[in-house]
Amino acid sequence: MGQSLPKPALRPFLPSDTPMLAQIFAAAIHELTGDDYNEAQQEAWAAAAEDEAAFGKMLASELTLIATLQNSPVGFASLKGSETIDMLYVHPSVAGQGVGAMLIDALEKLAGARGVKTLSVDASDTALDFFRKRGYVARQRNSVPRHGEWLANTTMQKQLVPASGASQ
Repeated sequence: MGQSLPKPALRPFLPSDTPMLAQIFAAAIHELTGDDYNEAQQEAWAAAAEDEAAFGKMLASELTLIATLQNSPVGFASLKGSETIDMLYVHPSVAGQGVGAMLIDALEKLAGARGVKTLSVDASDTALDFFRKRGYVARQRNSVPRHGEWLANTTMQKQLVPASGASQ
């Protein structure tokens, strides 16, 4: 009988995670978005993590969850304010294995428990299908300037279902 793969676990962000999350961020951009963004756009996008102190400060200012496999970070997602998914990045080695879904499920549950009715995300072209399959609906296309490049994304929204037993 085959050995089962370890299951990912979730935990809150710790400042000591910053260097590893910066690496995951850059690797995800460089290795997973090539069908949708050119090299110059990828470089401009990944530059957001070059200043690790600023990157860590941004992650700490949001509700950031870390997905781990055998205690090592393999992905992260963050909620900006209470209604906006700001970031979702998984290491290319675990892409398509449910890590992103686990992170978004957790953010949706946390937001719903806080009384949030609608979550929004500015999804990269690479992430459009992921969010669409999870019930997010496209609302508008955007062009975002990053270090002299323009990156396209789509603002998407999802109506959260109230937790069972919650008052309407």
